[in-house]
Amino acid sequence: MTPPREDSPVASTVNLVVPIKPLTLAKSRLAGGIDPQGAIRHADLVLAMAMDTVAAAVAAPRVARVLVVATDPAEVTALRELGAEIIADDAATGLNAALRHGAGVLRAADPHAVVGALQADLPALTPADLSAAIADAAGRRAFCADRHGTGTTLLLSAAGGELDPRFGAFSAGAHAASGASALADGLTTLRADVDTPGDLRHVRATGLGRHTRAVLSGRRLAC
Repeated sequence: MTPPREDSPVASTVNLVVPIKPLTLAKSRLAGGIDPQGAIRHADLVLAMAMDTVAAAVAAPRVARVLVVATDPAEVTALRELGAEIIADDAATGLNAALRHGAGVLRAADPHAVVGALQADLPALTPADLSAAIADAAGRRAFCADRHGTGTTLLLSAAGGELDPRFGAFSAGAHAASGASALADGLTTLRADVDTPGDLRHVRATGLGRHTRAVLSGRRLAC
């Protein structure tokens, strides 16, 4: 089957799921490695990265809805002020189950749309890179690998198709093996996820979003 053209309805917009674990438990490899003196609260940094990710997603012209699936919605109410919707998920279900839950909610409202899973640790993300990725997918099931080539930062369903998330160790290979197409090179800010202090140093050089920048400079978070 010929993929939809970039300007076709099924290729034009995407509904995204953004999963967020409890803030104190997320990004454990960052804890203590950024600020050994303890001036920066780990939960504040995790939330700030999610805020920058969501702000970029909401601003992307090709994104219609951003649905946050959070273990504790009360922790992430700031994301609603940025334009995201928030629903609760059970902490015991795991990441892929949370994504399937969110995708099901989006699919019920819009059965023929493209649904995507966007990781919440992309503090340098730009709306332009996200929109370029959606355009490149053009209605196909596709994924964007992280800058190391092993993880996945974005997974897109085919128009009206199943998301079939396979996040975890070496998820880029798992998504490729499941039939998803790898997106084109480039998309620098979409590939720049943050799991370690080294990753954060890398994205600081790339250009952080304002919420993460504020936390790292010791200022209060604000939408």
